[in-house]
Amino acid sequence: MVQDSIKCPKCGETIKLSQAISGDIEREISKRYEEMAIGREKELREKLKREMRDGMMSEIKDLRSQIEEKAKLLDEAGRQELDLRKRQRELEERERSMRLEMERVLDSERRKIAEKVSVDLEESHRLKDAQKEKQLADMRRQIEDLKRRSEQGSQKMQGEILELELEEALRKEFPFDAIDPIAPGTKGGDILQTVKTQSGRDCGKILWETKRTKNWSDSWIQKLKNDQRDVKADMAVLVSEALPEGLRQFREISGVWVTDISSALSLSLALRVVLNQVARERALQCGKKEKAEMIYDYLTGTEFKNRIEGIVEAFKLMKEDLDTERRSMERVWSKREKQIQQVILNIAGMHGDLEGLAGPSLPAVRSLELPESSG
Repeated sequence: MVQDSIKCPKCGETIKLSQAISGDIEREISKRYEEMAIGREKELREKLKREMRDGMMSEIKDLRSQIEEKAKLLDEAGRQELDLRKRQRELEERERSMRLEMERVLDSERRKIAEKVSVDLEESHRLKDAQKEKQLADMRRQIEDLKRRSEQGSQKMQGEILELELEEALRKEFPFDAIDPIAPGTKGGDILQTVKTQSGRDCGKILWETKRTKNWSDSWIQKLKNDQRDVKADMAVLVSEALPEGLRQFREISGVWVTDISSALSLSLALRVVLNQVARERALQCGKKEKAEMIYDYLTGTEFKNRIEGIVEAFKLMKEDLDTERRSMERVWSKREKQIQQVILNIAGMHGDLEGLAGPSLPAVRSLELPESSG
């Protein structure tokens, strides 16, 4: 017969065998459930930690990419600022040199006039009293003559300064071209520019004449055309402070380009481009009369004039944009630098918060750490 009860060794109470087995099973199930719960909790913690680590790595990578992009923009802005400041210093230095040279020339002319007037006055005091009235009249005529000579000398000096400025600008802008000044008193204008390619091939010649007077003279056109024929130049340009009535900036008049001082360099860029194109076409179609006639028609036609005007206007707009950009960029740079500094501070603070939460498991960001001590 199977025993269906047992006696408790501690209390001596009789316990049914089915009840004892049921209690053991419940304890075993409870133990296993507790172990499964602990394992599940551990698995969930690991999964949550991995998800947090992956999310933080992705966010840090994105932030690092933003920082690198901001740094590139800041470097580019710095290079642009250095370039603009360099150009500004060059312009200021050139302006100071020109003013200094003008003051020297003016002082020299004043001293010469003062010395001559002083000599004339001393000489007049030695004349007899009977000739005083006549001497006074002679002195008045001499003073008027000196004034006229001074004005003529000033105009001549201004014209020479304009010629030197144009010569220097052409040399600086076109280092491959031959810029040859024409000696004063010699026929042939003021400057002869031989347009060349980088390989040294001649593309044509431009004859420059400068005028710095108050009034315009139509006779300048014919004189420059005669000089153009004498030096066998392809084009002739008259740079004048005074322009014909109704003319602004530049225009072709009777085969001669007339321009104001500020548009001279822009016009030279356009003419040089055309001479290069014509020379290239001439080299490709050498000996063909039809092509030569087409080129001549193009140079003397409206299309060529419109292209020149378009090129010069584009250069003037580029210069205006550069001046505007130079004034505005300083304000933009200062604002952008503050924004970048704020982003870096926020990123460093956020990384510190995450490191406090995640502990050593958070990957280190080298750019946000303190530099290691050399000792």
